[in-house]
Amino acid sequence: MATVQGSNGRIEIFEDFFGGEDIVANTAATRTFGGSGLRVLGQGIAETDSGITVGETDGNNGVGILTTTNEDNHSCGVATSQGFVVGKMGTIVAECRVQFPDLDTKEFYFGLTDENVDAENLEGSTIHGASTTITLTAANLCGFLLSAELTDDEDWHMVYNGGTTTGETDSTNIDADVDAVAAEYDIIRVEVAINGTARWYINGVLKQTVENAVSTTAELAVIAMVEAKGAAIEYAWIDYISISAARDFTK
Repeated sequence: MATVQGSNGRIEIFEDFFGGEDIVANTAATRTFGGSGLRVLGQGIAETDSGITVGETDGNNGVGILTTTNEDNHSCGVATSQGFVVGKMGTIVAECRVQFPDLDTKEFYFGLTDENVDAENLEGSTIHGASTTITLTAANLCGFLLSAELTDDEDWHMVYNGGTTTGETDSTNIDADVDAVAAEYDIIRVEVAINGTARWYINGVLKQTVENAVSTTAELAVIAMVEAKGAAIEYAWIDYISISAARDFTK
C-alpha cells in the first residue's frame, strides 16, 4: 500500500494538446508527445500518413488529432509506461474528453491495459468488439470501448478483465446506453480503487460499478487509441487526457 511521504504523494499527468505536435510523416517507430510523459505508439505510425496533429481548425482548448493510416487494423494512440499497480497506487483515475468526425469503420479504447508495445493495435493486443461479443485479448484491462463492428456500434461499452470478477464478454451487459455523437465531445472517466473495484463515468454520470474488476498486482499503462476497421483513415479528436494515482513509496 502506498504511504504518502513529503509533498509529492500523488502522480498527476495532464496532456492538453496545445503543443509538442507529433508530425504526420515522422517515420520513427515510436516517439514522445509534448512534455506530459505520454508517448505515441501504434501499428502503422512508422508510415507517412499516421501520427498526431494539434491546433487544427476548431481546436480551441488544445486538441490532439490521432490519425491512422488507411489500412485495416492500423492504429494510433498515446500511452504511459506500465507504471501503475492498483493495489499500491489506487485510487487510479483516468479521464479524457474525446470526439470523432464520424463513427464509422473505427474502434477506440481508453483506459488501463497491460499491453503498450510500440506497434500496439487494439484487436491484436488489447480488445475488440464485433456483433455482441467482446474479445478480451489483454489479460488486464479496464476502460471504455467504442467499436463500429459491434451491433450497438455507437454506444460506449464499459470493459474490464483481470480481477477475480470474470471479464464480461457479452457487450449487451456492459453497454452504457450512452451514444457517442459525431463531432460532439464526451468526457469518459474510469476510477479504480485500491481493492480493484472500478467505476465508469460518462459526462459526470456514474454508469457502472464492478467489484474486483481489476488485478491489484498487474503493472498497467493508460492508453488512448483509435484503430481503423477498414481501408479508410480514422481520427479521434482528444481535448485532454488526465491521469492521477497515489505514488508508490514502497519502492
